[in-house]
Amino acid sequence: MHRIVIVGGGAGGLALATQLGKRMGKKGLAEITLVDAARTHVWKPLLHQLAAGSYDTHAEEIEYLAQARWNGFKFRLGSLTGVDRQNKTLQLAASHDEAGREITPAQQLGYDTLIIAVGSQTNDFGTPGAAEHTIKLDSPQAAKRFNDRLINACIRAQTVPRVAGSGRLTVAIVGGGATGVELAAELHAAARVLANYGFDHIHPEKDLQIVLVEAAPRLLAQLPERLSESAMRELRKLAIEVHTNEKVIEVTADSLKMASGKVVSSSITVWAAGVKAADFLRTLGGTPEGGEALETSKLNQLVVNGNLQTTRDASIYAFGDCAACQQPDGTWVPPRAQAAYQQAMYLARSLPDLIAGKTVTPFVFKDQGSLVSLSEYSSVGSLMGSLTKGSFFIEGQLAKFMYWGLHKQHQLALGGFKKTALITLSEMLDRTYRPRIKLH
Repeated sequence: MHRIVIVGGGAGGLALATQLGKRMGKKGLAEITLVDAARTHVWKPLLHQLAAGSYDTHAEEIEYLAQARWNGFKFRLGSLTGVDRQNKTLQLAASHDEAGREITPAQQLGYDTLIIAVGSQTNDFGTPGAAEHTIKLDSPQAAKRFNDRLINACIRAQTVPRVAGSGRLTVAIVGGGATGVELAAELHAAARVLANYGFDHIHPEKDLQIVLVEAAPRLLAQLPERLSESAMRELRKLAIEVHTNEKVIEVTADSLKMASGKVVSSSITVWAAGVKAADFLRTLGGTPEGGEALETSKLNQLVVNGNLQTTRDASIYAFGDCAACQQPDGTWVPPRAQAAYQQAMYLARSLPDLIAGKTVTPFVFKDQGSLVSLSEYSSVGSLMGSLTKGSFFIEGQLAKFMYWGLHKQHQLALGGFKKTALITLSEMLDRTYRPRIKLH
């Protein structure tokens, strides 16, 4: 039986495993295996809410083992360390629990078709102090770590006298892209809720200072200017301090230093600027004897053709943030959730024919616009067109509904209509008896 191994259980990888499991695994046409270093999946666009504590991690997590059982694929715990292209095997590192005890040993896994979907990680560009003094918001573990530090800092701030003219607690966010902007608004909303749960001195304007720093001339630099202006207007209403055209050149335990000479104090610093693929992809598929590795871009992404096959091995595919895929017009598929989802659905349809050696129409990314959530206050976005022309601008309640709809689309891809309806009902019931914010 043909062995298809998917490495990476993010939004794209899990959706692909689910669809292939239904179409091929359950019918005995192929053996589908999903590999991930974690046991559960969380939709990455929700990380800013998990960090602020406004979304329950456990309510959102999807168990890989359960998803595999229901949808006709297998799950293996482990992280990819290497690929032997000649023998068609991949090496997985040993996994350990929090006490350091081994859960699974280092192991090998055979494949006939290998699909890499390991996503991306935050790129700190080698900025001095960034690795030691910032939290990079690129995983559920990092989001939880930030939330723990936030709650602890709020408790600590209750006993520290406030210095005149400054916030008692300062959160600095480096990066004015979607993640940074969404986190800033979410933190402001979280502070309002915290005041109702015993943190009576944590006022979002007086006691919590939120600082957003962006190196580009404007926020959301990759999105339409009108969307950027609208987001800036909303952040100003919330008294969030925004610094544009300011490049961070050093991070210390309690401050950010800019190229302009400006210094911003910070109790907690989040780095949300820039993305890159994992470093290990640079040598993936190579041999100790100097055998050629898979081709990668400057950002460590695996270079793929129009069918999402790596350029040096047709039996290995890559998609999502970890892949560099050039379009017919010369542009590159952007590292965004909607691109990974479209590529996952493309492979779910096309992979049987590609495995059979048939000619398949190349993948073409269709930009459906962008949406940015500003917590409970508003949302802004552009829909149905390119980001530079022909787009339809929306904001307010309609944009908030559309943002909510993106999450529901992801749940539909993984669980179908009935399960998504039950999840939605459960979310509505949860709001009636659970705190609006995670307090532990």
